[in-house]
This record gives sequence, C-alpha cells and structure tokens, in this order.
Amino acid sequence: MDLQDVFGSLPDPQSYSLPDYSLPKGEPVLPIALTAEELETLLALYDQFASVDPTGIESNPFLQATVESFQQVFGSAAARPDQQLLDDVGDMLNDFASDLGGSELGVVDATPAHHRTLYLFLTTCKGYHLAPHITFSPPPAAVETLYEVFQRVVDQEVYLKRPQSVLE
Repeated sequence: MDLQDVFGSLPDPQSYSLPDYSLPKGEPVLPIALTAEELETLLALYDQFASVDPTGIESNPFLQATVESFQQVFGSAAARPDQQLLDDVGDMLNDFASDLGGSELGVVDATPAHHRTLYLFLTTCKGYHLAPHITFSPPPAAVETLYEVFQRVVDQEVYLKRPQSVLE
C-alpha cells in the first residue's frame, strides 16, 4: 500500500476525538493480538521516527548556536517539540513487548493512553512526511502496520482489568 493511501485513511485531526474510557471500578483495557514481527516493525519505525529532527537544529549550525545562546542567557532548556511523544511511544512499545513476553503471537493490553499515543504517532508521522523541510520517508509497510495496530485498538471493545466488586 502507498503512504498516501495509508495517511489518507487516517481520521482527520480537526474532527477526531478520542473516546471517553472512564469506567468505574477498574482499569479499562483494549486487548489486541500482536505478533513479534509487527512489534519489530513498529520498533524500527520508532527508531527512524526518533532520529528525525523537526527543529532543524542538528543540520543548521547557526540555529544551534542561537539556541545554545538562549539557553545560557535565559536558562531555558531546548527540548524537541515531540519529546513527550517519543517517550510515550517508547513506553507503549515497551509495554507491548513485555505483554508479548518473547512469544511469536500474543495478546497485549492496549490502554486508552496507548490509543492516544498510537493516534499521535500516526498523525505525527504524516506531518513529518508532508513537511517540506523534514526528510522523513518511512517504509510504507511499517506505516501500514502501525495503522493496522491502531485500527485493532479502535475496533476493540473495552474490558476492565482488575475489576473491583461493589463490596470492596
């Protein structure tokens, strides 16, 4: 499948809203099937995604010098705008890897936070790919795998993990 086809099927960020998963007396999860091959593909996509510099600081020595000067004068740290997303995606992939436990196929517990992270990962990949100043051309198969995992989460019913009884 072509990248444009995958990115074209993404929900529009202006109209898409994440569902409310607030359930009483338990932790909501969306268990989905995942293979080790899919996880490896997502990890490779994450590595390529994490190496992108959306600020352009690494490729522009003048911008880098300016940012360092601002850091020294104002004491502010220059953080990548997507640093929190990188941390969230890394945490999600670690969660999936620990749930998979080294087996070839398993059920992983996607949470509402994972749903949000998958969506933001997809839309940010699309944004990086479409931005003229960022050279990000991910493998179409990897983006398609990410989209398929996202769709599994969207299509899954919510279950309670560790439900509590009314008497507790």
